Parts: sequence; C-alpha cells; structure tokens
Amino acid sequence: MSLEHYLILSALLFCIGLFGALAKRNAVAILMCIELMLNAVNIALVAFAHYTTPAYLVGQVFAVFVMTVAAAEAAVGLAIVLAVYRQRETISIDEINLMKW
Repeated sequence: MSLEHYLILSALLFCIGLFGALAKRNAVAILMCIELMLNAVNIALVAFAHYTTPAYLVGQVFAVFVMTVAAAEAAVGLAIVLAVYRQRETISIDEINLMKW
C-alpha cells in the first residue's frame, strides 16, 4: 500500500468523525466521533513517519501522545457526561445549557 492509500483512509475516517461530531446530539456519540478523528490523525502520523523517515519513530511517538490525550479526553468527557446525567437525566446537548452565558 502506498502513502496515498493511508492518507485517503485517514481523511475518510476524519470526515466521518467530523460529520458525526457535528450531526449527533448525544454527548457520548460526540465523544466517540472525536476519538475517531484522533485515530485518523494517528494513521496519518504513522504513515507519514513510515514513508518519510522510516529509521526514526517520530510518528509513532506522536501517535502515542495523541492516544494519551485521547484517553484523558475520554475520561474527563465521560465524567462530565455522567455528572450532567445525574443532575438532569439527559445527555442530549440541546438540553444541556450549563456553560452558556
């Protein structure tokens, strides 16, 4: 497989995640779509690193950092969603207006 194949896969996954994040009203689904976008970035990072500097692991190291940030984001996001659900008994972002002015 060539670099273009990986980049097309990455772009498709990113677009699917972006569409889901913008179209969904469920907070958990939005978090999952953000994770999908971060995984698309990981694929692009590793593919670029493999085809540009195969002797170094720069892309893989960046991918590990992105996965760490994604795990932290998921933990904090799910904690916020759980707290909101306990208070309002809904996770629809249309009904959550706690942080609005």
